[in-house]
Amino acid sequence: CAPWKDNACCTANTSSEAHKDQSNLYNFNWNHCGVMPPKCKRHFIQDTCLYECSPNLGPWIDQADSSWRRERILHVPLCKEDCEEWWEDCKDYVTCKENWHKGWNWATGTNRCPWGSMCRPFSQVFPRPKDLCEKIWSNSYKYTTEHRGSGHCIQMWFDPAHGNPNVVVAKYYAWKKRSSSAGMENVTPETDKAVCALPWPVLVLLPLALVMVSKGAGGCRPRGWGSL
Repeated sequence: CAPWKDNACCTANTSSEAHKDQSNLYNFNWNHCGVMPPKCKRHFIQDTCLYECSPNLGPWIDQADSSWRRERILHVPLCKEDCEEWWEDCKDYVTCKENWHKGWNWATGTNRCPWGSMCRPFSQVFPRPKDLCEKIWSNSYKYTTEHRGSGHCIQMWFDPAHGNPNVVVAKYYAWKKRSSSAGMENVTPETDKAVCALPWPVLVLLPLALVMVSKGAGGCRPRGWGSL
């Protein structure tokens, strides 16, 4: 998870576990319907790195009324290219479930397909990129038509040599959220390159700090895996 090495919510051990087929992070097996091709798996690794390590998801942290997690991310606006490349590289892989958050058979201690389910190509389970990005983690992500570099969508991966593009995106949505609450929907923040050098607003840091306290050194947000 190198893009976040200078400012991360995860440890080096979390980064290492994110790259394993059978990770201790969630005991989740990517190869539940056969071996996942490397070009597809890289997107899931990037997804895990973003989820575990990014300090820029504060505007989308939501309370969860569940026995297996208290907080989650909801409707993170992914860039169009990220969703479409994820779908394109995984469309020929097979899976038995549309929602990977819950409904698995955990009898063996790791996820297996539920009884009676069939392994089908991603392109059938998720006919469009939008279906994949929004349904696989129960609306953690939101498909958008915004492009990378627009300042209005989160990139799942980036070149740290050019800075973290998600900083300005989180600032934009945090400001938008605050402005909307104050009845100032038409007020928007500066989105030029200079913003990237500004310190984080308290609005974004506070929810992240609360989550880090609740989870400890393992990361920022407990994704969790349900069996129901």
